[in-house]
Amino acid sequence: MTSPFDAPPSSPQASPADSGVERFGYKQELQRSLSFTDLLIYGLIFMVPIAPFGIFGSVFQASGGMVALAYVIGMVAMAFTALSYAQMARAFPMAGSVYTYAGRGIAAPVGFLAGWVILLDYVLVPALLYLVASAAMASFVPAIPIWAWLIGFIVLNTVVNYFGIETTARMNRVMLVAELIILAIFIVIGLVALAQGKGHGGALTPLFDSSTFSWPLVFGAVSVAVLSFLGFDGISMLAEESRESTRKLGRSMVYALMLAGALFIVQTWVAALLAPNRAELLANGDPAGSAFYDTAEYAGGHWLSVLTAIATAVAWGFANSLVAQAATSRLLFAMARDRQLPRFLGKVHPKHKVPVNATFLVAAVSLALGLYMSTRDDGIPVLSSLVNFGAMTAFLALHISVVVHYVVRKRSRAWWPHLIAPAAGFLILLYVVINAKIAAQTVGLLWLAVGVLILVYMRIFGRNLKLSGMNSEVHK
Repeated sequence: MTSPFDAPPSSPQASPADSGVERFGYKQELQRSLSFTDLLIYGLIFMVPIAPFGIFGSVFQASGGMVALAYVIGMVAMAFTALSYAQMARAFPMAGSVYTYAGRGIAAPVGFLAGWVILLDYVLVPALLYLVASAAMASFVPAIPIWAWLIGFIVLNTVVNYFGIETTARMNRVMLVAELIILAIFIVIGLVALAQGKGHGGALTPLFDSSTFSWPLVFGAVSVAVLSFLGFDGISMLAEESRESTRKLGRSMVYALMLAGALFIVQTWVAALLAPNRAELLANGDPAGSAFYDTAEYAGGHWLSVLTAIATAVAWGFANSLVAQAATSRLLFAMARDRQLPRFLGKVHPKHKVPVNATFLVAAVSLALGLYMSTRDDGIPVLSSLVNFGAMTAFLALHISVVVHYVVRKRSRAWWPHLIAPAAGFLILLYVVINAKIAAQTVGLLWLAVGVLILVYMRIFGRNLKLSGMNSEVHK
């Protein structure tokens, strides 16, 4: 079975063993144990099927009530990005994500900068997830402070990740089933409430409202909503732990994105029609982050509000942050292996076959950032905007790498996957980045500037930025 996202194969499909990291000059150190289903579940858990629960109010205000439209556009933009990921994963089936793809598809210095920019996403996102979950749990159990919840989540996830990717995969299956059950409960009760006449506005209002619509408004909302989609790209970090073909690795990213996107659109459409405080949300936003839970209570009672809130806390603080920590450690491992980060981050545990030092570093950074941001009133919005900006900027480099590697270097004439789709994805994301919050743009550009300075420093002092196997493989 083929997918419209697949490019025509230029050669017979190779197995992971035949197309592994050895031909790029690396040693296979991580354990190849993940199936297509494991990869798909990993991506869904990373995106969190109930992710809109936590940011519904913010997206509602930013989109003028057209929450479902913001998610539709976000899914389209990310679909082009998923296609580019799938193409580059087939060309370079190894850990490192955008760092690897831009470095090998364009040039090593570009790869370093792309990896540096996406670090803003990967390093900060676990801290963001832990903070959101800890704040939610502290609101239910005020006797336990936020910092205690934060430490508990981080220690638990670090232990699970330490014992290997198979342990993480097993835990993902359990969490995904639980999230889908809770989401199904909300959707069914929400539809019943709509049938009973509890809805507000027309059925298509969450998709288009002429009284509030403008393209800058909607794309500004997309820059917030896209947080829910970040995670499908994390599948690419597991390329060296997948036992599937490179084609299936790429396809798992596309399928995970489409499945999650459909769930996001349905649940936000139902919630937007039921929101009991529409005027207040449009005017003042959702500083307490309770808009979705208020909607759940309006639809089904207080028990549904409590259920959805606790589900959000567990999903963000355990399931999502578990896979986020795993993905971030693989990015640090890949960059350290090429000596573009300290080499101790490239250490792999001899028994569990995980990048152990990188895993512990992610935990330490998440703890420090989480504790600091928990003392600020704007901690969650600041982290959210920085995570989104870092990811989208790195995705721009990804789209360019597809065109350079396939069209310029390989002389590919598969125009749709190698030129048209990457160009469309690039233009959509560029418009989203331009309409992002000024604070995120400022900090993001400063982060990029620091990366440029580090790159110049390495150049001046003769640090070799050439990636292993570049001459033998990339330019064939």
